[in-house]
Order: sequence, then C-alpha cells, then structure tokens
Amino acid sequence: MDVKTWMKFEEHFVTFGILGLILYMLFIIYRLAKESNAGKFGYFVLFLALGLGFVGFIAKIILVEFVLKK
Repeated sequence: MDVKTWMKFEEHFVTFGILGLILYMLFIIYRLAKESNAGKFGYFVLFLALGLGFVGFIAKIILVEFVLKK
C-alpha cells in the first residue's frame, strides 16, 4: 500500500470515526435531557450548548471541501 492510499484511508477513517463519536454524543445529550425531564426549552438549551462544539468540526469539513475543490 503506497503512502497516498494510506493517507486517504486515514483521512476517511478519522472523519467517520469522529462523526460516529458526534452521533454518540448527540444520543448522550438526548438521554441527559430525557432523564432530567427537561421541557422543550431545556432540550433546546442542552443541544445548543453541548452540541455547539462539534458544529465547528462539521463546518471545517465543509469549508475544506469547498476550498480544495477550486
């Protein structure tokens, strides 16, 4: 396996791995809100505050794709 192929594999593996962790974190936030009997506003605040961290990661992926395509 050459270096270029390995780098592509590694890039995809890391991206999908982190996206999998993000989905798991969303599940944890949902369970936290459900178990604390948060209302609609509580769900919103929990997802906004705790989910804002990985929005930057997703935005970075999108921006890098657009910049590198040009």
